[in-house]
Amino acid sequence: QVQLVESGGGLVQAGGSLRLSCTASGSIFSHNAMTWYRQAPGKQRELVAAITTGSSTDGSTLYGDSVKGRFAISRDNAKNTVSLQMTHLNPADTAVYYCNYAALGSAIDYWGQGTQVTVSS
Repeated sequence: QVQLVESGGGLVQAGGSLRLSCTASGSIFSHNAMTWYRQAPGKQRELVAAITTGSSTDGSTLYGDSVKGRFAISRDNAKNTVSLQMTHLNPADTAVYYCNYAALGSAIDYWGQGTQVTVSS
């Protein structure tokens, strides 16, 4: 079992920045991927950013097209924490942001409870 705790959401004006964090605990495998997704009201959940650790993929990142150049994902492996630095936020970024953990090669993944990000115009 893996538990994920997210923090850092809130209300920000357009053009502003926020930093989200997600800390994993429990049975953490050294080769894993931690991913941020988001879901806005009435829309499907979409991938925001992902980062891997372990083996040849260590530190590899992936970003959704809508956040490239504005968001940056990073991780602290010693603390099992992944962070999402969000800049140049706009109202379209308003959503509940979820942290996801998956051991590489495993069909099982885990989700955090979500944190609300609201960007006012």
